[in-house]
Amino acid sequence: MLVRSLWLSDFRSYESAELHLAPGFTAVLGHNGAGKTNLLEGLAWLATLSSLRGAPVEAMVRRGAPYAVVRAEIERDQRELLIEAQLLPTGRNRVQVNRQPLRRARDLLGSLRVTVFTPDDLAVVKGGPGERRRFTDDALVALHPRNDALRAEVERVLRQRGALLKQTGGSLDEAAAFTLDVWDTKLAEAGEALYRARVDLVDRMRPVLRETYAALAVGTSRPPAEVEVAYESAWVDQGLATALQRARRDDLRRGVSTVGPHRDDIGLAVNGFPARTQCSQGEQRTLALALRLAGHRVVADDLGTAPVLLLDDVFSELDPDRSQALLANLPPGQVLLTTAGELPPGAEPDRILRIVDGRVTAAE
Repeated sequence: MLVRSLWLSDFRSYESAELHLAPGFTAVLGHNGAGKTNLLEGLAWLATLSSLRGAPVEAMVRRGAPYAVVRAEIERDQRELLIEAQLLPTGRNRVQVNRQPLRRARDLLGSLRVTVFTPDDLAVVKGGPGERRRFTDDALVALHPRNDALRAEVERVLRQRGALLKQTGGSLDEAAAFTLDVWDTKLAEAGEALYRARVDLVDRMRPVLRETYAALAVGTSRPPAEVEVAYESAWVDQGLATALQRARRDDLRRGVSTVGPHRDDIGLAVNGFPARTQCSQGEQRTLALALRLAGHRVVADDLGTAPVLLLDDVFSELDPDRSQALLANLPPGQVLLTTAGELPPGAEPDRILRIVDGRVTAAE
């Protein structure tokens, strides 16, 4: 999978931008605030129809413009794809693939796959369980679009079950009890399916994560650090259906679903110490990057083609040793990397783009 060209019009800070990417490693240089992340966000939006920064659509339309346009030429499976999107501050966004309107957002998934690392990825290690669940589920969607439908089904059932729990006021009549039984059955079925998919992904990532972390942390830990990752679920031993029955009284009292995959976590440890609370900032940053690269490799191995790897301001998160280690271990495939400074020694990009005064130009 290759992105050949990207065009932005009235997107974020760009009135107009055009860039052509190398099949391998493209580096984008520019000072802080120049708009480097905006380029990655435009490309990532075409893959996921959402902002990598969690921003609403109106924030991505340049101030004063009626809409933004993002276009990309992509080569996938020896086929040429043109993905075009018109982002509207109000109303429905318009997306076309090879000039054909997109009927459903889910139909786009898989047309362009990206793996994105940003400094905010530190939250996957340092933040709460929701950050780690989101990381895992995004990787599952990259593996196969059906996982997006599974995630959406779990979220839908949880919303419906939660609304019912609030409506009961803590007590069930016969009709409400019947309806709650229905939602429990649906949640048990979809929730256990999502659990199995997550556990399978974590199991596949475990050896890759250890290898990736060791490669990035070379020379920084003696003996080499031992990284552990484990899926943590309080209900799995008894099964979700039983756990929901046992938690029903508490759920009614609190008006929320207290057990299920939405409460699970992914435990991370380095040398036996919980990464979230007892690892150094350098270890946490290295682990965050290793997690993203491990997920990237699992997806690439499964699909036989690598997603486009987007690394935003990655060197600001790494010391010189780790920066060198990253450059030495960039995965095969297309890489688009941004940096506010000059590239570290040893960097050999196939193409260098510079952003100066809002314009993207190829370096001589």
